[in-house]
Amino acid sequence: MTDDKDKVLIVEDEENTRTGLAELVSSWGYRVETARDGQDGLEKVVAWTPALVITDLKMPRMTGMELLERLSDVPQQLAVIVLTAQGSIDSAVEAMKMGAYDFIEKPLHGERTTRLRTILQHALRQRGAERELEATRRKLRDTGLLGSLVGSSRKMQEIFRLVEMVAPSTASVLITGESGTGKELVARNIHALSPRKAKPFVAVNCAAIPETLIESEVFGHEKGAFTGAMERRAGCFELAEEGTLLLDEIGEMPIGTQAKLLRVLEDRKLRRLGSKVETPIDVRVLAATNKIPEEAVARGELRNDLYYRLNVFNIHMPPLRDHKEDLAQLVESLLAEVTEKHNRPASVVSEAVMNVFKSYSWPGNVRELRNTLERAAIVCEGSVIESRHLPPGFGAPRPTASVQEANAVRVGVGTTVEEAERLLILKTLESTNNNKTRAAEILGISLKTLHNKLKEYGSVSAAAEV
Repeated sequence: MTDDKDKVLIVEDEENTRTGLAELVSSWGYRVETARDGQDGLEKVVAWTPALVITDLKMPRMTGMELLERLSDVPQQLAVIVLTAQGSIDSAVEAMKMGAYDFIEKPLHGERTTRLRTILQHALRQRGAERELEATRRKLRDTGLLGSLVGSSRKMQEIFRLVEMVAPSTASVLITGESGTGKELVARNIHALSPRKAKPFVAVNCAAIPETLIESEVFGHEKGAFTGAMERRAGCFELAEEGTLLLDEIGEMPIGTQAKLLRVLEDRKLRRLGSKVETPIDVRVLAATNKIPEEAVARGELRNDLYYRLNVFNIHMPPLRDHKEDLAQLVESLLAEVTEKHNRPASVVSEAVMNVFKSYSWPGNVRELRNTLERAAIVCEGSVIESRHLPPGFGAPRPTASVQEANAVRVGVGTTVEEAERLLILKTLESTNNNKTRAAEILGISLKTLHNKLKEYGSVSAAAEV
């Protein structure tokens, strides 16, 4: 059964053709209305609001070309299919330049009938996607929301515009920004607004997978490919077939694996570990990183050719401190989410809490805001979150000079960069009471990188002791 919006208007001056075409289109399940010429057709477009118009070109009173021109002034979105006599291809091409979706030659029989049905289906599907996109645009203008992304500030509205622009395409997108700014949310919204939205969205965090397992996770493996491979396993690419794959923290992927990834992106084929067969894939790849890509390339952490392959389109997520005008809207949205999740009564934050939020720098960005609200909602017994519900010491004044001096890392002239890095990491760990997750956030590196550094320092220390 079709939607009320799947209404088709047939504009044709020849009665037998008009009647036969109406019966044919009706048999496909569409609601059909007819008009005997362009003028009659224009009046019925306004009164009946069809989703699609099938029109002849040569008609009395108002031709199909004149009708096309007048339809450009009609407020609703319309798809138009033009019927043209044999030998009138030039006129049909001109009609398409004026906005017609497609054309088909008369008389309609055999393969042409099948082609008309296919064109009609595609035209209505595209119109539906355009209608949905327009609804999204209105929602953005009216509410400052794009899926789970929130913000009415100029910076966030620009993000929404870029997401809306790139989503319908197949282009690779590199999403950059500090940890906690919402890079995965951007990726999910690109997928949700794309033609692939009904297919899987798969996200893999390259920083969270041990180096020895990452190729298996991404590309899959055959039974017996390595010790412990007890059965065939599909990788992330195969799991995301016809959908979207997000490679988060792409800068943490080993260089050797990056080379294999580049080949998969270029050939659109992959080979599971232990397999001799290449499998075609149809996956849109998005990537994200909290590093500055150009610096990661310069340090040899990200292949230059892979960077350019992924960076067809770039979206940079601003840190929360740079769009604090969105705080109130973010708090409202995130608080509604966490209170529903935990079935808590809290519904608003007090003015005092909001003032603290506005003066805070939010080094952990929107993720930190969400965690703060989640904790506060859990401990809050009433409907208003007060200052006492915030984590101990939250929003406290900056450390005094003496405290800052105690936390300072002193590096003398002649100290190597590696040694300076080691001192900074160890001092940061000391300041967080060995909380590695918090230390990694402060240092702006992944937890995996921090663990690798500490393992390296442990090896150096052991060698020094020997």
